[in-house]
Amino acid sequence: MNSEELRSIQRPIKDKYRSDPDSALVTHKAYGELTGNISTRIKTFEGTVEAGLHPNSGGTGLLACSGDMLLEALVGCAGVTLGSVSTAMGVTIRKGIIRAEGEIDYRGTMAVSKEVPVGFKSIRMIFELDCDAEDEKIESMMKSLGLK
Repeated sequence: MNSEELRSIQRPIKDKYRSDPDSALVTHKAYGELTGNISTRIKTFEGTVEAGLHPNSGGTGLLACSGDMLLEALVGCAGVTLGSVSTAMGVTIRKGIIRAEGEIDYRGTMAVSKEVPVGFKSIRMIFELDCDAEDEKIESMMKSLGLK
């Protein structure tokens, strides 16, 4: 898809959002069912995924890790947004790699230390782009992702 095709598809949607701002607010939803075995079955676009404990908190590693799933969702969101923005800006990305990395101190998760919070301590997004854009265009694309 090129920038003109994308603009043509998005034009009526943007016009609707300008005339009816409330229509732009969408509630995304996820659904999970507790299994009774310290895991949760989550309905996804591709089917059901069962998430369980990470090995650092007593899991076997045979089930999906919810922390990894969160990072995977961030990578997917960033990739789709970057693809859309680069297309709209007329930037060709020949190759792109997006990674998300985050630290969890399992002392918080495992209630070993009350001073350590549960969950991610930090999350980093790393982008490796082979594209024809100047630095200011790349910076503008990163801003559209809320990253600069």
